[in-house]
Amino acid sequence: MDMQTSQRGRDLIEGSKAFARKPGLIARFVAPGFGKMLDRIDRALVSGTIHGTLPDGTPRKLGGRAPGFECEFELRSYKALIRIATNGSVGLYQAWEAGEWWSPDPVPLFALFMQHGERLGDTARAKGPFRQALKFAHLFNRNTHKGAQKNISAHYDLGNDFYQAWLDPTMSYSSALSVGEDGLAKAQKRKWEALAKRIGDPDEVLEIGCGWGSLAGYLAGEGSHVTAISLSDEQLRWARAHHPAEIDFRKQDYRDTAGQYDAIVSVEMVEALGREYWPTFMDCIARNLKPGGRAAIQYISIRDALFDAYAKSADFIQAYIFPGGLLIRTSEFKRLAKARGLSWQDQNDFGLDYAETLRIWRERFDDAVENGDLPAGFDERFCNLWRFYLMYCEGGFRGGGIDVHQVTLVKEGE
Repeated sequence: MDMQTSQRGRDLIEGSKAFARKPGLIARFVAPGFGKMLDRIDRALVSGTIHGTLPDGTPRKLGGRAPGFECEFELRSYKALIRIATNGSVGLYQAWEAGEWWSPDPVPLFALFMQHGERLGDTARAKGPFRQALKFAHLFNRNTHKGAQKNISAHYDLGNDFYQAWLDPTMSYSSALSVGEDGLAKAQKRKWEALAKRIGDPDEVLEIGCGWGSLAGYLAGEGSHVTAISLSDEQLRWARAHHPAEIDFRKQDYRDTAGQYDAIVSVEMVEALGREYWPTFMDCIARNLKPGGRAAIQYISIRDALFDAYAKSADFIQAYIFPGGLLIRTSEFKRLAKARGLSWQDQNDFGLDYAETLRIWRERFDDAVENGDLPAGFDERFCNLWRFYLMYCEGGFRGGGIDVHQVTLVKEGE
C-alpha cells in the first residue's frame, strides 16, 4: 500500500483536514518550557507510570507513586507536545501520524490519561483560539437531515467487505456482553438476549440504527415483527440479503418515524446525534412507543465530570472517525427521558466488555492487514488511522472515563 490517500476511506481523511494544525518552527524555540508541561503531568498521576524518553535520549519517568497502568512513551520531537497542548487528542493523533511520538502499546497510555482526566485538567486539551477553531470545524458536521446522511455514509459505507474482514461473523459493530473464552460471536448473542429481555415479548418492534441487521434478525427469530431503520446503503444492502425477508428494513431518518410500537431498541446510535439532537431522539422514543411500551437503549457515555470540557471542543474521534458525534452525558440524557414521561430503569454498565471487544477487533484487523485480507483501496495511512482509533477507544474504556450501558425506558400510561 502507498502513502497517498486511498479511494476508500477518503471521506474520513479528507474531512479531517479542517481540524489540522501545524506546529511550525515554534517548537525549537519553546522546547525548554515543555519540562513544565511534563512536570504537570507527573504531579497529576496518583497511580501508574510513564517510562518516557525525550528527543535527546534523556529518560524521564512520570508518576510511579502507586501501582497502575505501565506505559512506554518515546517523544521523538517537541512538536508533538505543541500539537497536544494546542489541539488535544486531535494533536495527539496528528503527532502520532507524523512520527513525533511512539509507544510499543499506546493503550495503557490512553487509559492512564483517561483515568486521570479530572486531575490533568486542560494540560492535554485544546486551548483558546485552537479550541474555538476545532469547535468551529465541528459545526460543519452537524446532523441535519442532509448532514446525518453524509456523516453516516463517511463511516459506515466504507464497504461491507471492509467490515466483514475484521468484525465477528454476526457483523455486530457494538460492544458485546460478558466477553469470555467462548468467543466474540457468543458474547454478541448475550447482548441481544439482554436487550430482548428488557422489552419482553413484543409484537411490533422498531429498531433505530439497525447496523447490519443482526439484532433485528434475532428479534424476528423470537417472533416479533421488526421495522429496522438505517441511513447506510451498505448496511441495508447486507441486512436485506442476510436476514429474513419479513423484516422491514428501511432507509429512514429517526426523525421521520411515525408509528406505534410495543417496543423500541437502539444500540449505540445516539452517540452519532450531537447534543442538540438529544431531545429530538427522546421525542422519537416517546412518540413511537405505545403507552406502557418499553425501549431498550445501549449507549456510550463520558464521565460527567469530564463532559463540559470535552463538549467545548472536538476530539480525535469527532475529527477523524465519527463526524458529528458526541458521547452521552448520562445525567442529562436521563433528565430528557423523564421530561417526556419515560421512566429510566435497570441501568447496566459494562465498559470493560467494550475494552475487550475493541481488543479483539484490533487483533482481527491487524491479522486482516498482515494477511492481505482487506479489500483493495485502503492504504497504509488509513490502516494506521483505524488502528489508532481502536487503540484510543480501548484505552478510554480501560481508564474508566467512558463507559457503555444498557437501560430500559418505559413509557408512562397503560
